[in-house]
Amino acid sequence: MEAKRYVGTISRGIRCPIIREGDDLAAIVTESVLDAAKSDGFGIRDRDVIAVTESVVARAQGNYATVDDIAADVRKKLGGETVGVIFPILSRNRFAICLRGIAKGAKKIVLMLSYPSDEVGNELVSLDQLDEAGVNPYSDVLTLAKYRELFGVNRHPFTGVDYVQYYGDLVKESGAEVEIIFANNPRAILSYTKNVLTCDIHTRQRTKRILKAAGAHVVCGLDDILNAPIHGSGYNDFCGLLGSNKATEDTVKLFPRDCMPVVSSIQRKIKDATGKNVEVMIYGDGAFKDPQGKIWELADPVVSPAYTSGLIGTPNELKLKYLADNDYKELSGDALREAISESIRKKDHDLVGQMASEGTTPRQLTDLIGSLCDLTSGSGDKGTPVVLVQGYFDNYTN
Repeated sequence: MEAKRYVGTISRGIRCPIIREGDDLAAIVTESVLDAAKSDGFGIRDRDVIAVTESVVARAQGNYATVDDIAADVRKKLGGETVGVIFPILSRNRFAICLRGIAKGAKKIVLMLSYPSDEVGNELVSLDQLDEAGVNPYSDVLTLAKYRELFGVNRHPFTGVDYVQYYGDLVKESGAEVEIIFANNPRAILSYTKNVLTCDIHTRQRTKRILKAAGAHVVCGLDDILNAPIHGSGYNDFCGLLGSNKATEDTVKLFPRDCMPVVSSIQRKIKDATGKNVEVMIYGDGAFKDPQGKIWELADPVVSPAYTSGLIGTPNELKLKYLADNDYKELSGDALREAISESIRKKDHDLVGQMASEGTTPRQLTDLIGSLCDLTSGSGDKGTPVVLVQGYFDNYTN
């Protein structure tokens, strides 16, 4: 009789050497996973998932740019005079250094901040404060003076930063004049300038469409800045500055490009070394929301910019508690276990719309696994930029 398995999905952070530009990343990842397996006494199985954080891919590629590169591209594309910069997220790591480059490429920045929060949930004011002030965020445009009169100084609950002051000072320190307003209708910026850089991430196509229809002269998104090299800089032809992070005080690390050769190479090297067919993906931010700070993690344009074919699609799972509480509510013990196992073995290839799958998570596999990996690897000093996920595609019958 086959022994029972008592462990389901396992997520392991894999320690790697510090990755530098020009390193053979596929070889390093493969060697690190195999070394970890040997050290901790586990085997590599078919359909294991090896996930590599986007930051080390970009670092190995040398995909960097300077604030002067950003300034040159902004100046070329938006004219170098007054530029409306709208809907940026509030982040020292994600946007502040981009703002420095943008400001260096213009004479004046009209900075339009969404409120009460940015796109990923960082609050400038609370909804309760808006209610008390009688402000309608859907229609009201606030000047900086009005914002301060109504709401005073509001510091980020985790970082302690007053982003309104911080961003205004950054623009001035970069040599541009700054005017700050607060609005959620993109058309509001057109009363100040017709040349607009929209900095939202997941809503950017709609924002561009609205601005163009409303008579803007030039409309760019962050995905249009550094979407090609500037003076030999790094670039990303798909998402430009979106997904970038601060590298130094004067450089950004861009989101990696041309990632499919990396995942394919790792998959092939593992196959050659172990005979196992694993899946491989590159991951950035996960896709989850912090219930306390109300911050949505996904500041990258996608969770995964590249993945092998076995990670295409969504889970096709039955809800065990639905079966236990409905179809087999009269059974218990071994009879219940066997009945549920038989249902899993005979489940349809596509369970969409069936009540027995109700309550299972309807998201892309790469978004689910990427979120697991982001939480496993962390963003600090764990030193595990590679995550090995085992048993993710198992079910109750395995």
